[in-house]
Amino acid sequence: MGETDSEEDKKTEGRRLFIKITRESLPQIKDKYPFLYLERGRLEIDDSSVKWIDSEGNVVRLPIATINTILLGPGTSITHEAVKVMAAANCTVCWVGEDSLLFYAVGQSPTANTRNFRTQMIAASDKKTQIEAARRMFARRFPNADLSGKSLKEMMGMEGYRVRELYEQKAREYGCGWKGRNYIPGKFEFGDITNKALTAMNAALYGILTSAIYGMGYSPHIGFIHTGSPLPFVYDMADIYKEKLCIDLAFSLTVKMGGMYNRHTVSDEFRKRVIEMKLLEQIGDDIPYFIAGDKNAGRGSE
Repeated sequence: MGETDSEEDKKTEGRRLFIKITRESLPQIKDKYPFLYLERGRLEIDDSSVKWIDSEGNVVRLPIATINTILLGPGTSITHEAVKVMAAANCTVCWVGEDSLLFYAVGQSPTANTRNFRTQMIAASDKKTQIEAARRMFARRFPNADLSGKSLKEMMGMEGYRVRELYEQKAREYGCGWKGRNYIPGKFEFGDITNKALTAMNAALYGILTSAIYGMGYSPHIGFIHTGSPLPFVYDMADIYKEKLCIDLAFSLTVKMGGMYNRHTVSDEFRKRVIEMKLLEQIGDDIPYFIAGDKNAGRGSE
């Protein structure tokens, strides 16, 4: 018999991964720090400043004017007055799942800066700049290939072949059985362990990227490679990070979990790898590079 979720919750209680927020640990975008994640507490106003009251009654005043986006996780509430003050400071609010791994909704000020959104729109609406942005994204995955002159369809074909080979390679590397990527929407439980881990981590990555894209003033709905889906730019960006963050980890955890899928193990290991690879810092550098070719921004995904 496997352990129930409630039994697992009790065992994992106290093992949550907390990161101390310092100026050094936050990637800075211009004159603001991009993201602050909060859970199990309340945001309200005291003398026109926003304060955070956590579940143990501790009070922390937040420098809203220097924060780009607040990510509100489970167990949070926010007062109407706090929303007004944050809107006046152009601080975006996102409602997300645990540790910002799932994205639910966003609240943006109508006066928020649209510079990045306009840059994205202009690049995506012109066929030449759109394909150039797509080539920069594919070049990250094919650093030794000459992509000049390649059509979007040709590059997508190369990527499809690369990913199938990558699955097979990781299966051999970790000694896992692999019958191919298989996900039926709404029927998560029907997948094998590796496919379950891939599905869960891909969803978590989409949540992080959606929050980051909104927080930086771009739109998740305007893509350069993917089209006809709800969040094409999220999927464009996710493909940059999946190999190291999701695919490799899913196969390694298949061995570690020993035949029994454990969602706590998957989420804990995923969080650790997000931090180890400095994902938010990479996203902050990569997006302006891919869209506009800003070489000073693009640092790579080492």
